[in-house]
Amino acid sequence: IQMASGFFLLVLLALSASHALASDPGQLQDFCIADRTSQVFVNGFACKDPKTALVEDFFFSGLHMAGNTSNKQGSAVTAVNVAQIAGLNTLGISLARVDYAPYGQNPPHIHPRATEILTVLEGSLYVGFITSNPENKLFSKVLNKGDVFVFPQGLIHFQFNYGTNKAIAIAALSSKNPGVITIANTVFGSNPSISGDILAKAFQVDKKMVDHIHAQF
Repeated sequence: IQMASGFFLLVLLALSASHALASDPGQLQDFCIADRTSQVFVNGFACKDPKTALVEDFFFSGLHMAGNTSNKQGSAVTAVNVAQIAGLNTLGISLARVDYAPYGQNPPHIHPRATEILTVLEGSLYVGFITSNPENKLFSKVLNKGDVFVFPQGLIHFQFNYGTNKAIAIAALSSKNPGVITIANTVFGSNPSISGDILAKAFQVDKKMVDHIHAQF
C-alpha cells in the first residue's frame, strides 16, 4: 500500500510539472490592442480584432511638452500607459514624464504593479525608497543629469528637486498599467474618510492635527 501511494504521488508530481512546463508564459500573438469598448471584463483589456489595427494604436505624442507644476506639490506626471497607447495592452511596459518646479516633489507613493527605473534628463533630484517592515531602511541618493535609479515594485518612494531650477525625469515601469497610490492622498483623502481617532493613534499625533491634515485633502 505504501509503495502504491508513493508511486501515485510521483505520478501527480510528474503531471503537475508537465502541465507547468507546457503553459504559455508570454504572448500568444504579435499584439493585443486594447478594446476599450468591450463589455468583456478581464484582467486588463480585451483585444480588438488585429485586422483592424492602426499605426495610431502604437503611437503617442506629447512627452516633449512640460507638465503644469503650479500645484501644492510642484510636480506634474505625464503618463504613457495603456490608457494612452492601446497597443501597450499585455506588453508589460509603460512610461511617464515627470516635471518638477524648483523645490517641487513627487511625493511618497507606490506602484502596486510595477518596478520603476528613473532617468534624470535635466536638473538634480534627491530620490529614495524605503524597504518593508520591520527594517524600513531608506535608500536615497542625489541624482544629476543622466543618472538612473531603480524603485522596486510596491515600495514607497519619492523624488525631490532641491535646486532653484526646474528638473525633468523619464520613468519606465514594468507594467502596462502600473497604478499609483500616493500615501498622503490615500490616507488622508479617502472617501469616506478614515476615522481621525484611528489616524491619530497610527501617526501618534493629536487628533486636532489629523483633522487639520484631513482638511487639506
